[in-house]
Amino acid sequence: MADVYGQRRLTAKGQATRDRIVAVATDLIARQGVAGTNTDQVRRVAGVSGSQLHHYFGTKQALIRAVITRQADAVGEHGGLPQIGALDSFDALQAWADAAIARQSENDGRGDCTLGTLAAELSISDEQSRATLCDGFLRWKDLLHNGLQRMQTRGELRPDADIEQLAYALLAALQGGTLLAQTLRDTIPLQSAMNAALAYIRSHANT
Repeated sequence: MADVYGQRRLTAKGQATRDRIVAVATDLIARQGVAGTNTDQVRRVAGVSGSQLHHYFGTKQALIRAVITRQADAVGEHGGLPQIGALDSFDALQAWADAAIARQSENDGRGDCTLGTLAAELSISDEQSRATLCDGFLRWKDLLHNGLQRMQTRGELRPDADIEQLAYALLAALQGGTLLAQTLRDTIPLQSAMNAALAYIRSHANT
């Protein structure tokens, strides 16, 4: 049986198996990167057969796109967009930035499998993966945009503030700062980027 999108629905057991495969792939990619992770490793760690893996994911590229979608969905989890509740106040935005920095500090500067790290490996070489990454980033940007829009509606941000630009500034600070922090194994780049982005947001306060 197919859903409204024409995709075959999985049984509860099948969905659990598929989810386990994607979770294992995510963990391996976090430690080894996309290039260093192959489907045989995923199969062994997930405890599935080659035919099972192929049943859910015909190619490695299909599995990688599932990992991207998982990470885009995982706001507040798995290295996704931290504390993505109602980011509609200056205090909430500061808490969001602090959570991102704390997450990086807990990992001792090492990387998670994030949209940013996936994009660094895939956005040039794999157009389908780039498109999936694009969708994830835009969904995150829209979440930020919606919170900022509510702040503007309440009069906390000036009417002339470009909400779209501010949302991109926050997302770029998170992604760029995280990439530098992971590369340098130091949270200072992320902290600096987030502080600069928040200062930029505050410069548009309706005072």
